[in-house]
Amino acid sequence: MAAQDELNQLERVFLRLGHAETDEQLQDIISKFLPPVLLKLSSVQEGVRKKVMELLVHLNKRIKSRPKVQLPVETLLVQYQDPAAASFVTNFTIIYIKLGYPRLEVSKQCELAPTLLTAMEGKPQPQQDSLMHLLIPTLYHMKYPSEPTKASPFVLTERPRTVQLLLEFMLDVLLMPYGFVLNEPPSRPAPSSPQGGSGTGAAAAQGLPQPPPGMSVYAVKRVIGEAQWSPEQLEQCKLGIVKFIEAEQVPEVETVIHLVVASSDTRHSVATAADLELKSKQSIIDWNNPLIINKMYKVYLGDIPLKTKGATVKQELKHEPVSTRVKMKILPHLLRSRLAAECFPANIQVVYDGLFGANTNNKLLSLTLQFVHHICMVCPDSNKPLGLMLLNGLTKLINEYKEDPKLLCMAYSAVGKLSSRMPQLFTKDIALVQQFFESMCKEDADVRLAIQEALSMMVGAYVNLQGALLNLMEALVAAYITKPEVQVRQVAMKFAITVFAPDHVASRYLLLLAAGDPREEVSGDARRALRSLPSTKTEKEGSRPMPSFPEMVSYIHEKAAQRLKTPAKYIVGTSTLPFNPATFGEIVLYLRMCLSNSAGATSTSQSLMDMQDVAPLIGRYVQSLLSNEASPSSATKGGEANPVHIYMDLLQQLLSAVGGIPVMYCLLEVVSVCPEKLTPNFVDKIDWIKGLMNTNKEDMRELAAQLYAVVVSTMSGNELRTAVQNLIKTTKDTHSPETQHGAIMALGYMVGRYMNKRRSLMPTEPTPKENEELIAMATKTIGSFLDSESPLLTVAAVTALGEIGRNSMLLIPADGNGFTKLSLVENLLARIPSGKETGKMKERAIQTLGFLPVGDGEFPHQKKILQGLMDSVEAKQVELQFTVGEALTNAAIGSCSGAARDVWTCTEDQYCPPDNVKNNDIVPWVLNSVLSKYILSPNPHVRQAACIWLLSLVKRLSHHKEIQSHLKEIQTAFISVLSDPDELSQDVASKGLGMVYELGGEQDQQELVSTLVETLMTGKRAKHTVSEDTEVFQGESLGKAPDGQGLSTYKELCALASDLNQPDLVYKFMNLANHHAMWNSRKGAAFGFNIIAAKAGEQLAPFLPQLVPRLYRYQFDPNLAIRQAMTSIWDALVTDKTIVEKYFREILQDVISSLTSNMWRVRESSCLALNDLIRGRQADEIIDRLSEIWETLFRVLDDIKESVRKAADLTLKTLSKVCVRMCESTGVTAQRTVAVLLPTLLDKGIVSNVTEVRTLSIQTLVKISKTAGSRLKPHAPRLIPALLEALSVLEPQVLNYLSLRATEQEKSAMDAARLSAAKSSPMMETINMCLQHLDVSVLGELVPKLCDLLKSGIGLGTKGGCASVIVSLTVQCPQDLTPYSATTELQNNILCFPHQTAKDSSVEKLLQKLNTWYLEKEEALYRSSCCLVVHAISHYSPDVLKAHAGVALPLAFLAMHQEPEEEKGESAEANLWSEVWQEHVPGSFGGIRLYMTELIAITQRALQSQSWKMKAQGAACTAAGACRTHLGGEGRAVESCWICSI
Repeated sequence: MAAQDELNQLERVFLRLGHAETDEQLQDIISKFLPPVLLKLSSVQEGVRKKVMELLVHLNKRIKSRPKVQLPVETLLVQYQDPAAASFVTNFTIIYIKLGYPRLEVSKQCELAPTLLTAMEGKPQPQQDSLMHLLIPTLYHMKYPSEPTKASPFVLTERPRTVQLLLEFMLDVLLMPYGFVLNEPPSRPAPSSPQGGSGTGAAAAQGLPQPPPGMSVYAVKRVIGEAQWSPEQLEQCKLGIVKFIEAEQVPEVETVIHLVVASSDTRHSVATAADLELKSKQSIIDWNNPLIINKMYKVYLGDIPLKTKGATVKQELKHEPVSTRVKMKILPHLLRSRLAAECFPANIQVVYDGLFGANTNNKLLSLTLQFVHHICMVCPDSNKPLGLMLLNGLTKLINEYKEDPKLLCMAYSAVGKLSSRMPQLFTKDIALVQQFFESMCKEDADVRLAIQEALSMMVGAYVNLQGALLNLMEALVAAYITKPEVQVRQVAMKFAITVFAPDHVASRYLLLLAAGDPREEVSGDARRALRSLPSTKTEKEGSRPMPSFPEMVSYIHEKAAQRLKTPAKYIVGTSTLPFNPATFGEIVLYLRMCLSNSAGATSTSQSLMDMQDVAPLIGRYVQSLLSNEASPSSATKGGEANPVHIYMDLLQQLLSAVGGIPVMYCLLEVVSVCPEKLTPNFVDKIDWIKGLMNTNKEDMRELAAQLYAVVVSTMSGNELRTAVQNLIKTTKDTHSPETQHGAIMALGYMVGRYMNKRRSLMPTEPTPKENEELIAMATKTIGSFLDSESPLLTVAAVTALGEIGRNSMLLIPADGNGFTKLSLVENLLARIPSGKETGKMKERAIQTLGFLPVGDGEFPHQKKILQGLMDSVEAKQVELQFTVGEALTNAAIGSCSGAARDVWTCTEDQYCPPDNVKNNDIVPWVLNSVLSKYILSPNPHVRQAACIWLLSLVKRLSHHKEIQSHLKEIQTAFISVLSDPDELSQDVASKGLGMVYELGGEQDQQELVSTLVETLMTGKRAKHTVSEDTEVFQGESLGKAPDGQGLSTYKELCALASDLNQPDLVYKFMNLANHHAMWNSRKGAAFGFNIIAAKAGEQLAPFLPQLVPRLYRYQFDPNLAIRQAMTSIWDALVTDKTIVEKYFREILQDVISSLTSNMWRVRESSCLALNDLIRGRQADEIIDRLSEIWETLFRVLDDIKESVRKAADLTLKTLSKVCVRMCESTGVTAQRTVAVLLPTLLDKGIVSNVTEVRTLSIQTLVKISKTAGSRLKPHAPRLIPALLEALSVLEPQVLNYLSLRATEQEKSAMDAARLSAAKSSPMMETINMCLQHLDVSVLGELVPKLCDLLKSGIGLGTKGGCASVIVSLTVQCPQDLTPYSATTELQNNILCFPHQTAKDSSVEKLLQKLNTWYLEKEEALYRSSCCLVVHAISHYSPDVLKAHAGVALPLAFLAMHQEPEEEKGESAEANLWSEVWQEHVPGSFGGIRLYMTELIAITQRALQSQSWKMKAQGAACTAAGACRTHLGGEGRAVESCWICSI
């Protein structure tokens, strides 16, 4: 029976369908009957189901032909979601949903879009795909809330599975190319994809169509769906997806890949939208999130089956790798991620795809190479497979790729980076180095530079080569170090320096070749490498700093012989050299270094004087080499000549062909250190040496003259006499001054050498008569040139006489006429102060004077020489005083001086004077003169010179009994010079102090340290008495007197003070001078202290707690010299790196207390020291002093001196950063920091009169409010009112002045601008940050303070700010604010907000009050306030106004009729009142009828007012009311009623 009923019902539906003629009728029937008809499909009766199907077939025909007919989609969706519905029913329901949904209006589609998503839950995959296909086009039209707080249309948080499905579908849509047609596979398979495993061929082989890049066959089919979107529709869909992501409907981390894919879209609109969104999120996306990176790799690579895992993905579901266009968008993001570089093997797959994939291009190649660089920088160096694959890939690319040189450069550079990351991959691969060297010779300049960089990085991988590999590398470097390309030579040289040990002979030889390179960049580096001694850290195990002398000489000799037979030889004139002169010169100097090193000396200096210091050491070594010559065991291989002889041959070769002073010196040195064995070689070369004595270089002639003297003085007596006579003859040859010069020098050296030999070998025997006469004649001949017109010859004569005087007494009379000892002394002393003489002349004269008493124990004018030298001080001749010091020392100790020794074979320490020498020591007299007269001189130049002499005496006569017994006096003298302003004086004095300290006993040392520390700590200094001629300032260091004279002496200071009519200023000048001296004294103390500190660490240990804080601060002193000195002390004293941590509290205390010192230097250095000290500190260390530091720095920021202010500003900025960082952290410390900091900034900072202090305080508060977050909550009741008050305090006062004098209209505009500025100020920004964290716990304290501010706040900014705060609070926490709403006073536009929370009675009272004010108060302020409040309530809380319309609307009606007065701008208020009235009444007439009684009452009050203006307004209101009621009988009744009442 039931079945029959159902059939009958279906028949009736059929019938009605048949009767439906129009679309509307059909739509009505479908809307009503389609859902129940579909439900009949679940009927158990076969007949019913058949009938339903029949009905549906008919319906489908009708619907499809009528596209405008709407279906009941909403009902169908509800029915579809019914869990009880049979699957048969839901299957048919979705057909009609798919049919009906696209027909709906766009707005309706948007409304139902969330339901589509909900409906997907738990449905079969095809149906889910269909629903998503419907949803995606709608997304373009969806409207999302602009504020994230408002409810979103999609609620997806509880449906993670649905979200995942939707995101996958969206990604497929974004990957879908425009206009793609899914064809069945062609008969011929397409070329396979770069990944090998998955590819077009594989898809085609299984009879599947070929999907587009990045998609699977299944993905394409579901995106195409039943009706494929046109390209324009697809573009809209993609834009909709981007909009959906922009609206943050799903977590950002899930959608990054979507945006990246969309940004690569071929349509500009989609790509731009996605790009903009990506850029806006750039900073907040965590690029190291595994979720993001794994998705990127999956999309990039598709489903590649790895060999290690079975291919589990069905062919139809397998995703292809994306297109090159998308890859180029993904790679830049992988470059941002450290994680991406570590994801092995995906990273290497991306690299190989980018380098060798079928569809790669130059841009992708470039990005891939950048990614390789990124991997090289980031990947762990333990991942060997990754490194190996990268290296193979890069070398393959380098070998095969030839198009873009820039990419090749990147590839080479990547190899270099890889080598420094994983050197173990390269160590055994010397072929790669050779390949790179070879490429360097062939490639263009740009690529060559990249290879050079790569090879330079690779050097480190080969430092531990051994055995055959090392030999290979040697051959390689040798082959390329002579190539024509400069970069090749440069890199080969770098390999030679780095790979081989410093004593590796062959590599040193190669470096010597490079050292003679014509290009400075090659030769300079090679020379530096050869001359620098390796540090202990870099020196290889068991290697020496350089090769041994015999090995090196032998190797060079061998190579030289080979090169002479090849085109590499070098021809100069008639000589043929094995090397070019530059290289040869370097070889000789390096051999001299090896000789010196093998002899046990360490000096590598190239100065001839320094080289001569180690000559005696070299002499012993050369002797040992020569004495080994006879023994067969020591003979070098192949029985070659002795290394010393080879060395000499090389020197002679170079000297004959090219010359060169260092080469000449080396030859002279090697002969002079062992004359007995080596001079015989030169007997037949006397003429060659004489030729060298005639060259045009003065120094060359001097050295040649010495060599001549050494060779000739070993000959027999007759030959010697002949040589001297020939030289005397030659000196008379006036045609050639050079020849004369050489002869004079040779005479001096020969006579000196002869006399020295006689004195040492035959001390008792007298000189033979004929020899003595010859020597006297030679001496006189030399003396005759003292008055020569040629300065060259004069200098030669002085030098030669000095040389003779050093070795023996001069064979000339003591005094009398002619050339005597006295005339010689006077002549030389007269030359020292002379302005005509050269520096060299003066120096030689001083040296000679010092030598005269050395060779002659009975020299009669010894004291005259000493007195003359000490009185010869001239200003600005500092270097000369060191020579004077040496001469004084020699002359004072006389014949016992070490100057009498043979400098080539004996050191000064080894020298012992012969026994028979007469003692002429007058050191006591000299020391007494220096200490009692010269060191106390008022002339600073004399003091400086005396200090230098004293240093020389102490240094060279340290064991002399006179020096030992006067240590205290010498120490006092040095300390007195420490306070001299001249830096050199201080330096010399400090070095002297160091020496005195070393010489003293333990008690002396303790006294010295305590005196120095006292000087350093107190600035105490030795006092100089002030006399008329004392120089208080040196030179013109202070300025000039009005008459232009230098302001230097005490007399001028007094005169200047008198000129200014302020005699008391002289004390200020004196004080200023004393102040300078005090600081300089500390600087001086620093120098001395530095030297002693290195030696007396243990004695200084007790002073460290007092010293460390001071020294720390002094390192930041504004005076550069003091700063440098103190830093060097710090470096010497502070060896423990944790010393600052250890004494942190003491340093902090010292710095804070010095911030307010009365000396600007101390204040400035304290600021800079504090800046350095607090940087990077933890909160716990400074939190206790934080408040004090801020307050003190605020004071210093207002310092009178600009540099101090700048230093304080810098420190405050650092302190601000430190505090902000401290507030960021979590835990108790951050809370404590906020608690300490806020009171200081609020009480002292933002209310300060100093602009900079206010600005910095506000900036810090803003930053803290951003980082401290909820930790601000307990301080809000204090912070917010203080900032609100600051809004007015910090506003320029001129605005209040202008406001008082402005018209109403101007005032209104100005107030609006001022309020706007206040709302956008940093203070309001901070307040708004703070408001986010408020709750009921702090409102109890905050609200009363806000009310007080509203009542008492004087500035417009403060009142506006209060208003804004109350508005925000009302919106944010209306319930919490309810208890306080009755206490809130009137304040313009804010009052509407509390009414959302206030009680009805309070609102009623307020509106009554506004009525009274409007009718009774005449001031414009009250009226405009009433207007703004009522308008605001109407705008923000219309329901509140509606509830109290009987009070508010009559007032609005009256007020909207006020008389307009243009100059006062009241018409704007009338418009606002009018707006309130019209918003809340049903037409004007209806409103009048509705509120007739209240309107009559308020009009009466207006007409009875004392004010004429109000009466006029009441009359206007009455007239308007009467006019508006002329509307028929009823209207007239109202009107008469109105008029009667009035």
